[in-house]
Amino acid sequence: MRKRKTFVILLVVFTGLASTFSFYFYQVIKSPNLQVDKEAINFVIPEGATFRSVQDSLYKSGIVNDMVSFSFIAKLMGYTEAVKPGLYTIDQNMSNIEAVRRLRAGDQAPSNITFSNARLIDDIYEPVTRSIAITPDEFKKAVIDYVDSNDEGFNSQTIISMFIPNTYQVYYTISAEELVKKINKEYYNFWTEEKRSKAKEIGLSPLEVSILASIVQAETRIDVESKTIAGLYMNRLKRGTPLQADPTLKFAVGDFSIKRVLTIHTEVDSPYNTYKYKGLPPGPINMPSIHSLNAVLDYEQHNYIFMCAKEDFSGYHYFTASYNEHLRNADKYQRQLTIEQRKRKQLNNQ
Repeated sequence: MRKRKTFVILLVVFTGLASTFSFYFYQVIKSPNLQVDKEAINFVIPEGATFRSVQDSLYKSGIVNDMVSFSFIAKLMGYTEAVKPGLYTIDQNMSNIEAVRRLRAGDQAPSNITFSNARLIDDIYEPVTRSIAITPDEFKKAVIDYVDSNDEGFNSQTIISMFIPNTYQVYYTISAEELVKKINKEYYNFWTEEKRSKAKEIGLSPLEVSILASIVQAETRIDVESKTIAGLYMNRLKRGTPLQADPTLKFAVGDFSIKRVLTIHTEVDSPYNTYKYKGLPPGPINMPSIHSLNAVLDYEQHNYIFMCAKEDFSGYHYFTASYNEHLRNADKYQRQLTIEQRKRKQLNNQ
């Protein structure tokens, strides 16, 4: 009887312990432990991180509730020796096992890279690398290496045309070389056979479309005028008339703040001086947007060959085929510009 009683007691104790352990183990594995009752969050694990540094980051960020149970599961699943860098999404109410599986597998969340409205190629490197692991200098070196080695015709003057402004998804750990390949791939995704055929129909190559689009973009901030301006410059190209585009002079002299183009500017000896040299300059004068590229491909058919900013400084332009009318429009703008400059000078002197 005593032995049986002892056995029953031990069985009850063992069953209780087993139940308790099973419940705890279930809690450790299945219960929410990360971002409990919080919104999902992105978590960065940098290159060279250790499990200890991951623990510290998770703790300091307030992502993990119970670090002991998280560490236990991580050890059990071999993650402590398999830390992978990257950007990871920690979902709301995530369990330990779900989180460790994601981190151990290197199942990264994509990072968005966005670039637009750059005047020079050097303006691109910082915004492109802002949300990924590589540095602007690393990306710059990869672009320069690509310029020096590619067989697609891109050089230091035209490489900016390879960057089609948009938002792209990449992994946080992408290398600089892989990112250049990604940008190159997106360039060809934009320049479909249909777009290339359209460029050929209007007598331009994709690069020439980019160059003209950059001039159109620099001429106006009013989207509805883009196709009209593109048509105006196409008329000049067809007639062999110099483009005489003021933005190309600003690019040539390296001063984008010029408000009034003077004779001295038109005399600068640069292939970007479209007053001095006919045709298109050797490369884009900025990074043309998709809107500007499409404006050239679908330019407006008309007989305009002159344009002048309106004297109300609204950003809109007068368009005409008459030189005399153009001179009158230019005179109105110049007179109003002089008045405004005098007003500013008087305010500064007060």
